[in-house]
Amino acid sequence: MSRTRHCPAVLIAAPASGQGKTTVTAALARLHRNLGRKVRVFKCGPDFLDPMILERASGAPVYQLDLWMIGAEESRRLLWDAAGDAELILIEGVMGLFDGTPSSADLARHFGVPVLAVIDGTAMAQTFGALALGLARYQADLPFAGVLANRVGSLRHAQLLEGSLTEGLRWYGGLSRERGIELPSRHLGLVQASELNDLDARLDAAAEALGASCDAALPPPVAFAEPQPQARAAALAGVRIGVARDEAFAFTYGANLDLLRQLGAQLAFFSPLHDRELPQVDSLYLPGGYPELHHHALAANAPMNEAIRAHHAAGKPLLAECGGMLYLLEALTDVAGERAELLGLLPGEATMQKRLAALALQAVELPEGTLRGHTYHHSLTSTELQPIARGQSPNGGRGNEAVYRQGRMTASYVHFYFSSNPEATAALLRP
Repeated sequence: MSRTRHCPAVLIAAPASGQGKTTVTAALARLHRNLGRKVRVFKCGPDFLDPMILERASGAPVYQLDLWMIGAEESRRLLWDAAGDAELILIEGVMGLFDGTPSSADLARHFGVPVLAVIDGTAMAQTFGALALGLARYQADLPFAGVLANRVGSLRHAQLLEGSLTEGLRWYGGLSRERGIELPSRHLGLVQASELNDLDARLDAAAEALGASCDAALPPPVAFAEPQPQARAAALAGVRIGVARDEAFAFTYGANLDLLRQLGAQLAFFSPLHDRELPQVDSLYLPGGYPELHHHALAANAPMNEAIRAHHAAGKPLLAECGGMLYLLEALTDVAGERAELLGLLPGEATMQKRLAALALQAVELPEGTLRGHTYHHSLTSTELQPIARGQSPNGGRGNEAVYRQGRMTASYVHFYFSSNPEATAALLRP
């Protein structure tokens, strides 16, 4: 007989991207944390930058939830584990509430988590209530908690927005549009948490501002069902995997690293920017990040570049994703036209674009098995190398990313979610 765990929870969603979901979610997490509560935060859909901010806000690891990329059962396990000791679970949605297949609304409905709608109140009064009502009633079976206004101009503005709500919709407060609260962004999303020297001050200011407009009461508890038992073989027992981690390579799912450890691997983190040599490892994992912001420094680190070339020449496994793949190319040119020669392990070059080049969920059928993930990049790559596989998007969006292979090196724009196929992951990284 399956058990359930109960924990207060809400899914923070919005009518569209750019409404300030991350700022509000971070403010809520820091507000309740400052009240002494243990908060766990999840991010709906693929994202690396928002979780960095949310981890700082909550003081706990942040994992992804997604019915397609991660799967319903793995998402259930993550929520079950969190409900075991958390006093509040917050889930930040992705895009607009009903956008995509599956959407944030699908996730909320599947797990019975009520939606807290965040609406940007800028230049808006009574229309705020119409938007709120539409979000709440568009799907009759969607659990709905209430509404929170973002970027509120004044106390009187907040009163107008609250007064526009009808049919008993709950007002969760408003967050002001103070400049010291908003989180800065760049071409791939928010600026990385490690780059914001005043991040904690921003989070505390946002929490204080939000606390002044709401009573900080916990939402009703949600029942989370126990997942199926999980057993994994130690397919990477004794394998030492070097994982690139620094300002240039930081886009790593915490769940991916957890899985590698569960499979028996030992992880050794290193910096292609700052270290002069590789640790003693059997395999390399080069995740995505911002190599285009550091390509001259990467090019100048000749000892590290030679060590990675030697690793590949020795026939050892190397998995490179997105920014990691750009590092493998012969050269990378940034948006200002500055070119730097890089590792040269993959023939070809990449050039950064001012506009988004691809954004899509991806399923890739590799010789080792099918892995799921996503692609999101602003660069275009030209290479004479023929791909061994191409990704397919469940939403039919742009993408169909190529996967390249030379020897034991596998490289593509796709950010893989390892738990979508642990056996394939192990085969890619096992010597």
